[in-house]
Amino acid sequence: METSIVGQRELIRQMIIGLLGNGHLLLESLPGLAKTRAVKSMAKHLDTQMRRIQFTPDLLPSDITGTEVLHQQGGQNIFQFQPGPIFGNVILADEINRAPAKVQSALLEAMEERQITVAGTTHAMPDLFIVMATQNPIEQEGTYPLPEAQLDRFLMKVLVDYPDKESEISVLDLVRSEEVPAGVGGPSAPVVKIAPEHVFEARKQIHAIHVAPAIKQYVIGIIDATRHPAAYDKDLATLIQIGSSPRGGIALDRTARVNAWLEGRDHVTPDDVRATAHAVLRHRLILSYDAGAEGIEADTVIDTILERVAVPA
Repeated sequence: METSIVGQRELIRQMIIGLLGNGHLLLESLPGLAKTRAVKSMAKHLDTQMRRIQFTPDLLPSDITGTEVLHQQGGQNIFQFQPGPIFGNVILADEINRAPAKVQSALLEAMEERQITVAGTTHAMPDLFIVMATQNPIEQEGTYPLPEAQLDRFLMKVLVDYPDKESEISVLDLVRSEEVPAGVGGPSAPVVKIAPEHVFEARKQIHAIHVAPAIKQYVIGIIDATRHPAAYDKDLATLIQIGSSPRGGIALDRTARVNAWLEGRDHVTPDDVRATAHAVLRHRLILSYDAGAEGIEADTVIDTILERVAVPA
């Protein structure tokens, strides 16, 4: 992936954590920072089917889930289910906050229960199924902020920042090389694809990663600090209105195990928990009016929580 996504190593790592952690990702950044390109790059290297859904204000729920279509067979009218673009392996939900809440909610059942229900019939999603949604944080006109219930279903919220100057020079060279057609001096190397079975095997190994009781207490301590901040810091209590749900603790445990597996360890350390805490919690905290007035963001609050919660020895 780094051959086509330059200067975004942290983004690539977070995407891999989401894939191996069997969770959905929300990618947020300014336009042009390779969010869509990164998702396409991951899908290109997986032996799977990618579906892109461009969210717009005129989109309907059935445009995502599919609908019952009338067919004639043997002189009889029969309704048959026509699957929508949600039936894929890697789903790119581009500019997800451009569509109304009714359309956004069409993803809820698919994301949480890996199935959708149309006309009273339940249809299961593929075994390998991950939603990677993108959104732009600055253009608010004509957008519909995601409800908290849907945000909570994303395993992580990944913030994408500008690349450094050296990486951006490499981006210029990369784009220029891609303008040359393959076979005429352009890139023509075969793409190596990873079979879904390898992803499933990695998930089995990650499931077996050992999490000591002290690490579990540490994870829950971080979650508890978002719910009862006054017990950890009196100033912190003025910044958090609503803390993380139990999904936050589950996600933190899962992503910490993935991080440990990527580092080649068979057990989770406090550093693994801290490495993924921001991406797991930043969209699960509802900050207070005071925090907004002072310009304090969720990552700053999470930094304070990580400082206040005791790290197990």
